[in-house]
Amino acid sequence: MTALDGLARGRGATVNMSGRFEPLTRSLFDDGWQGLEELAPFRTEVFEERPRAIITRNESPDISFDRSINPYRGCEHGCAYCYARPAHAYMGLSPGLDFESKLFAKPNAAELLRAELSHKAYEPRTIALGANTDAYQPIERERRITRAVLEVLAAFNHPVGIVTKSALVTRDIDILEPMAKKGLVKVALSVTTLDPKLARAMEPRASTPVKRLQAIEQLSAAGIPTVVMVAPIIPAVNDSEIEAILKTAHTAGAREAGYVMLRLPHEVKQVFGDWLHATMPDRAAKVMSLVRSVSGGKDYDPAFGRRQTGTGPYAWTIGRRFELACQRLGMNLSRVKLSTAHFQRPPQPGDQLTLL
Repeated sequence: MTALDGLARGRGATVNMSGRFEPLTRSLFDDGWQGLEELAPFRTEVFEERPRAIITRNESPDISFDRSINPYRGCEHGCAYCYARPAHAYMGLSPGLDFESKLFAKPNAAELLRAELSHKAYEPRTIALGANTDAYQPIERERRITRAVLEVLAAFNHPVGIVTKSALVTRDIDILEPMAKKGLVKVALSVTTLDPKLARAMEPRASTPVKRLQAIEQLSAAGIPTVVMVAPIIPAVNDSEIEAILKTAHTAGAREAGYVMLRLPHEVKQVFGDWLHATMPDRAAKVMSLVRSVSGGKDYDPAFGRRQTGTGPYAWTIGRRFELACQRLGMNLSRVKLSTAHFQRPPQPGDQLTLL
């Protein structure tokens, strides 16, 4: 039990510590004057922000894309292990419960994207949608910002790769199916576990494992290339499920697969650690010992080339198990390469018509 139990029911994080840039730290405790039970529970609040640009660039050598779009900041899915949590510290908010309860929506995302793609100097390459926080988290049902972004990408015939834990992605099959016929889209579903109880604990507001597998099936049936991501692999928590997840996803239609080892940058270490001790106190020490074994003895190794897969005997074993399972299933025999050949800028208001 923690001081936030009851106030954070249905959330992933069990703490709401201050971000690393704040001059003061804060913590909730009962001082005898006001009981914590009198405080209001954490409710999802959505704020609007209007950035000046929507395409984010990166130069990371171990990431397969150099640009991405995140329609939202923060994520209501509440995954205790989410590597994006530390970004909330830049907003003066906590990477803990604030990250999953104080969200930011970018209503002008599609407008900005249209302007950026229309620039004459723009050169198309695959855009990753939802690389930091999930583009199909629950608020997308009403906000529909992700759908508006996809409509712009479709209009420009621009390639996009989607990563999500939400079955809501199937809502947009009407956009994705025609794009897939031109080699413009690939969708990756992250399936961390097949155990609904474990999923509920780790990812309280994400789609259930069954729903994600059904999404893979529906997307595949529509001719949309699908990938299953076994991510993250958490030692002594879900590592035993690698083969079962791959087999089930293959049956659903996925023909490509990937995995990522657990990453604990900055405040994620505390959020995950508190969650682990509260949820699995009997194996917490073993889990963290194995985590350190793949990170050179540290809680996290940020080095490019090592941060995604780890190093050492345990990490090697995970890699070989994954490769052998994919080999048996016939997965990753080839990878769909998205095309930029169809990219074109639609006529803009005020453009001079071309004489035939």
